[in-house]
Amino acid sequence: MYSKRELQVLVISDVHLGTFGCHAKELLHYLKSVNPQTLILNGDIIDMWNFSKNYFPASHMDVLRQIMKMASHGSKVYYITGNHDEMLRKYTDLQLGNLEIVDKLVLDIDGKKTWIFHGDVFDSSIKGYAKILAKLGGKGYDLLILINRFINWLLQLFGQEKMSLSKKVKDGVKKAVSFVSDFESTAAELAIEKEYDHVICGHIHMPQIKNVSNDKGTVTYMNSGDWIENLTSLEYNNGCWQIFSYDQNYLDLIYQKEYFDQEDIVAKILAS
Repeated sequence: MYSKRELQVLVISDVHLGTFGCHAKELLHYLKSVNPQTLILNGDIIDMWNFSKNYFPASHMDVLRQIMKMASHGSKVYYITGNHDEMLRKYTDLQLGNLEIVDKLVLDIDGKKTWIFHGDVFDSSIKGYAKILAKLGGKGYDLLILINRFINWLLQLFGQEKMSLSKKVKDGVKKAVSFVSDFESTAAELAIEKEYDHVICGHIHMPQIKNVSNDKGTVTYMNSGDWIENLTSLEYNNGCWQIFSYDQNYLDLIYQKEYFDQEDIVAKILAS
């Protein structure tokens, strides 16, 4: 049995359980490999916009079971609501053992004031009739993911690199339509005004860690990415935040524990 990596804080977002694009098996393997003191689920964990009773595989349910297991074994779990799981907002501040549902969160992490929220508050596309269009867009996104997986299977068959159709489409949309006016800058500027040291978001599926400054101060902006395309999270340990990126070699490394000590595993993952 391999040793789990101990983490002070783990942040994941935009898992979208209940959709075809969700990489639930990979996420489950990842969650089983770590032991965080605090686990923050930063929105869109369950995709209630596109939820269908005809599609919720066992692997998706296993992710929820693993999260509950982590809570029962001592991890403090915060479920921050997002736009795709906004139905949970009526249960804001509900606490069940180590699991707590919140809309936003401010934590003191080793003396740093850290503001954490999903980020859909900036997104005008979920207001009024545009929200209906966004839901329809989610269905199209699901279909695009399925088509993309078939194309990537063909590309791999012929020894070619994978491609992401959804990223190409979103890049095109970003240039044509501005749903969010510079999401990262807006989040950072608000955090500076509130005198926070760090601000952590999800929502835009773009993993990021960067310092943002203006004439009022500096803040570290972070985004945990997603488990649809990037398969990323934010990990905090020993005073340092880093982006974790899951890849195909990850399981081979952690399940061959007898050949590597824990530091070797982390080094190989980060170097791959």
